[in-house]
Amino acid sequence: MPGKRASEEERREQILRGAFEVASRDGIGSLTIRAVAAEAKVSHALVLFHFQRKERLVHALLDWLIDTTSVLHVSEQIARLPRAMDRLHALLRQEMARLSHQPRHTRLFFDFWALGARHEEIRVRMSAEMARYRAAFRAIMEELVAAEPAAFDGVTAEALAAVAVSWIQGSAVQAMIDPADFDTGQYLAAVRGLVGRFA
Repeated sequence: MPGKRASEEERREQILRGAFEVASRDGIGSLTIRAVAAEAKVSHALVLFHFQRKERLVHALLDWLIDTTSVLHVSEQIARLPRAMDRLHALLRQEMARLSHQPRHTRLFFDFWALGARHEEIRVRMSAEMARYRAAFRAIMEELVAAEPAAFDGVTAEALAAVAVSWIQGSAVQAMIDPADFDTGQYLAAVRGLVGRFA
């Protein structure tokens, strides 16, 4: 009896995972229909059936990468913490740890960012995603400013969100550069030390 055929959605996911393997290993410029088909172990025609041409595959890979890399999830455990500062620390630790364990995702994300310099549609999509990610932090920063107004006098939630995202992205880049020696705890301790010096 033949095995169960994969659904169209499963095949599409298989192709996108193959595209991720090719692009994260060899760069977006190496992303071809044939290379992806070989990596995904499907026919060239099946890749064309799902994506029609290379440009659509590139855009679909960007959407897949964003969905699997940069979506911010605030867990119930973090949401239940009573103090806004504790929620922020937990969220920073979660995001730094998560992204530091995905160096190939980070590298490909920045490859797309560089590609956006030449392709307006990709630049707009990347900019919108970065703004959305920063906005996800804004709510917790608003709670923090409201809870500790003296500590953040004259500082906006928007500025705090931008700084938090900068720390997270910086940690992801450091983990990509030196994955063997990157330590989330040490990174956060260094950030706290520097912030204390500037305060």
